[in-house]
Amino acid sequence: MDSILSSTTFQLRKPLLCCKLHLPQFSPFKISINAPKKSNNCSQKRQFCPPAIRIIASSQAAAPSAEAATSSYSVPSEMKAWTYSEYGGVEVLKLESNVAVPPLQADQVLIKVAAAALNPVDFKRRFGKFKATDSPLPTVPGYDVAGVVVKIGSEVKGFKEGDEVYGDISEKALDGPKQFGSLAEYTAVEEKLLALKPSNLDFAQAAGLPLAIETAYEGLEKSGFSEGKSILVLGGAGGVGSLVIQLAKHVFGASKVAATSSTSKLEFLKSLGADLAIDYTKDNFEDLPEKFDVVYDTVGQCDKAVKVVKEGGSVVVLTGAVTPPGFRFVVTSNGETLKKLNPYLESGKVKAVVDPKGPFGFDKVEEAFSYLETNRAVGKVVVYPIP
Repeated sequence: MDSILSSTTFQLRKPLLCCKLHLPQFSPFKISINAPKKSNNCSQKRQFCPPAIRIIASSQAAAPSAEAATSSYSVPSEMKAWTYSEYGGVEVLKLESNVAVPPLQADQVLIKVAAAALNPVDFKRRFGKFKATDSPLPTVPGYDVAGVVVKIGSEVKGFKEGDEVYGDISEKALDGPKQFGSLAEYTAVEEKLLALKPSNLDFAQAAGLPLAIETAYEGLEKSGFSEGKSILVLGGAGGVGSLVIQLAKHVFGASKVAATSSTSKLEFLKSLGADLAIDYTKDNFEDLPEKFDVVYDTVGQCDKAVKVVKEGGSVVVLTGAVTPPGFRFVVTSNGETLKKLNPYLESGKVKAVVDPKGPFGFDKVEEAFSYLETNRAVGKVVVYPIP
């Protein structure tokens, strides 16, 4: 996903333990790096009505609503949420105070959202780039979530009320993503898409991980990457790229990791595990004398990437045109991937990177999207706290 990088100061946040709905306050320290119409069934003010949700024919039939019989949490019928009722720029976003809390299906948990993160797919969806397969308007945007389970469906076995969880709430990013996203006080999510939040991460750090780390991991798997192989990451300081570097080096056991960034981010790339940091403002990576087993293209330069891949190698393409042997890849959300990677996160071998301009408050979502759309974010753009 596109990442054009600039000089910055990174804020690393000390993780704080959380319980129930008492959300943490950050104690940051800094490391400088050079670098919709009204309905009779709704209230008089505009709100989301559950019957508006469309069933996608290609997906599994939705289970009947099946909330847990009792809950130790008091869940309101309405919530605050960011919405849009038409496709367009940030100007179509509205902060609503009377959006209906989404209904709970038998295989879902209801999450009191503590933090959410933004991804390029969020604004591409809002622009209508894949409206043919989108869920119906109006929409509560947001894929990434971290928060507390406050109610469980009758078929849920792996979570209980009070669990702190994180995940990418839409199994298919482009095919019928959830109408009720994570930029809200509450969201309903299938159990299989979630994992317990790593114990050493706060909610903001955890919210920035799911879609990006699953994209990084699944892309590496699909490329056939394994121990002893080499990789070049295009856009190494972005949300996905920063995690590809770490996973390739510390999880898959790469023999060599190279990555591109602007001048001010070169040391940051090395801190993530890159053996070779390439300044794309001065050097053309396609002119490198060496070639790589895998090139992971997060910025849309497949035509150049194929010039530095070994014969029989792979080029993972997230955006832009595809040139063989490159292949297009879109992540499928899977909580099992997060569970598999949790030990690496809890040990500190793989780190969450939150863009230093954030986190953005819940009332600053328009500002957060505007910043993300500059393609200059480093790591993830996070929204926290969500009241």
